[in-house]
Amino acid sequence: MPDAVSPLNLDPMPIDENALLPDPDHAAVAVQPPAAGEGYWAGAPSAVAADGMIYLAYRLRRPIGRGRGYAVVVARSADGERFETLATVTREQMDAESLERPSLVRLDDGRWRLYLSCATEGTKHWRVEVLEAVDPAAFDPRTRVTVLPGDPKTGVKDTVIVRREAVWHLWASCHPLADPGEEDQMVTDYATSADGLEWTWQGTALSGRPGLWDARGVRVSAVRFDGDRVVAYYDGRASAAENYEERTGVAVGADPDSLTALGDLPAAMSPHHGRGLRYLEIVDLPGGGVRLYYEYTRADGAHELRTELR
Repeated sequence: MPDAVSPLNLDPMPIDENALLPDPDHAAVAVQPPAAGEGYWAGAPSAVAADGMIYLAYRLRRPIGRGRGYAVVVARSADGERFETLATVTREQMDAESLERPSLVRLDDGRWRLYLSCATEGTKHWRVEVLEAVDPAAFDPRTRVTVLPGDPKTGVKDTVIVRREAVWHLWASCHPLADPGEEDQMVTDYATSADGLEWTWQGTALSGRPGLWDARGVRVSAVRFDGDRVVAYYDGRASAAENYEERTGVAVGADPDSLTALGDLPAAMSPHHGRGLRYLEIVDLPGGGVRLYYEYTRADGAHELRTELR
């Protein structure tokens, strides 16, 4: 794989959004869950193609009461399927009750950032913190900086970050905290930044649709700028009972701060109990084509991290 090109000032070729939907029958398993059975997950991926390699950050989870999201792993692969671990950041190191989807970003000067979704101990609140390092194997939790603190009424997590021209674009899952028992609801809010550290919220980009499969909540997982439109892939669920087993949908818009969901049914899901297929990530490869990564519910209820080459 040749060296990667900086994502700045580049738009992918015009896309057919349906052509980038997962096809689990043609996928390979990139990361196995830490154990078999419900509640054990490997997933929530974020990937970067650079220096002839694919770098992948993902979350490991155990069932509630046994550790929840206990670690984020940063790994490297020459073929996009077989990964070697470079670094592991634990929930204890981040003073978090649980960790969820990370965002891995390479800067123009070659440095790296790892944005981490952290659950505040003893609450339903989430915040986002960032680590920066010269190498993806060198992330040090002692250097963390909070970039999206949330507030007493809102938990913020699961960032998607795209750099385009001079602007950093961010979509994050936001959860209401004012009403006990309703914290699983989610919308996707949009923010911009000049440096990826100081963010300005621009409003809600995507919300659930009453009466449909994504009524309870929506979480953007991947975004593509496609000429005069924006294409987003998102996770959705109809009810609180479907929490942790979201399906994948597609949304489009003329601007990144206003997206409209397409279709009345999920665009991709697992055939197994729970139907979960979520956290779709799309990586442009320097030699052409893309690689997909996503979290997939297995027949035993565990979640594995799958990949496909397109």
